[in-house]
Amino acid sequence: MRALRTFAGAACAAALIPCAAHAAPPAVSAPEAILVEPQTQDIVYARRANMRRPIASTTKLMTALLTLEHAGLNDVVAAAPYSPSAAESLMGLRSGERLTVADLLRGLLVVSANDAAATLAVDVGGSRRRFVAMMNRRARELGLKDTHYANPVGLDEPGNYSSAADLVKLTLVLRQRPFFRATTNLATVTLHSGSRTRHLVNRNALVRTVPYVNGVKTGHTNSAGYILVGSATRKGVTLISAVLGDPSEGARDADSLRLLRYGLSRYHRITPVRRRATFASTALKYRDERVDLVAGRSATRVARRGERVTTHVTGAPAELEGPMAAGTRVGTILVRQRGRVVDRVALVTARDIAAPTLAQRVGSYLGRGSTRAVLALLALCSLYLALMWRRLARRRDGHEGHGLAS
Repeated sequence: MRALRTFAGAACAAALIPCAAHAAPPAVSAPEAILVEPQTQDIVYARRANMRRPIASTTKLMTALLTLEHAGLNDVVAAAPYSPSAAESLMGLRSGERLTVADLLRGLLVVSANDAAATLAVDVGGSRRRFVAMMNRRARELGLKDTHYANPVGLDEPGNYSSAADLVKLTLVLRQRPFFRATTNLATVTLHSGSRTRHLVNRNALVRTVPYVNGVKTGHTNSAGYILVGSATRKGVTLISAVLGDPSEGARDADSLRLLRYGLSRYHRITPVRRRATFASTALKYRDERVDLVAGRSATRVARRGERVTTHVTGAPAELEGPMAAGTRVGTILVRQRGRVVDRVALVTARDIAAPTLAQRVGSYLGRGSTRAVLALLALCSLYLALMWRRLARRRDGHEGHGLAS
């Protein structure tokens, strides 16, 4: 939620100015569009991204979220009665037919099935009206200030709208769920629950034809135009896009692909900290040797090309005594990006450290410069005392010899 609020604040920045780019932003025909890199929360491209407009079947993203939050994937649900109008997207449910929630979600997300949306709404909310109230409450909780729902399907209706920025924010929440990521990345899927086997083909042509495109949701009505919330992942970098109001399916797909390619070309994943890499060393007490201090794990970050990500060691001791096992934490490696600490990695000992032996303790004591100075002083004092003693002895012998001569 903190990351979502950060992104929400950025999306409201003046004119949604895109980040500085190495190349000119792509030509996009959609009247509203946005491109976001999730880890940095960078708005890579934006055009009227907070404009409210009809969103067609991308409404079903909220239907999916509430279902994932309130129902089990293995729950079995009876299909609700649904009377579609002409040209609606359906999976062909019969009233009372029993399917798993997982298969209904697959129908909802892969072929944008309106009958699946209606069934899930009644199952989760108890009624369509109560489910719509849940949708709007959840939108407020997520800070989707330019979003309001009037139905769980996405049919044109007053009060059913969102924005490019809000659709991406909602998608970021959904993509935290493995089931959602896997489902929206399916080119085809076969459903086995229900009264018959169903073979579905994803309405998102980019998922079917472009290897690195892995989601998310299409939409189209006469009022909304053609909409696509897209995602793509390549070499560890993910970009999320949204285009709204395109004049055709071809234009929608072309716009999305241009945006995603643009973002993927500008970012890369780097590894500023590699596991077992040496970041410091420290002396061993009572011994003339040192031990390496290494990273306990790797740390990766997504960064703009040419951007610096730095590391700094803190808390490392000046010396260690032991006994101490390899991998014992003795400090921290701070990873900084854009002036912020974005990760903390344990700094650990590279090997076991044995306790010092008595000989090592004594040898270390005797080898100290201060100890040698004290011993030298004691030796000089001893020599001086010996000389004095000898002188006194000679005087005493001389006095004794003089007395005898008398």
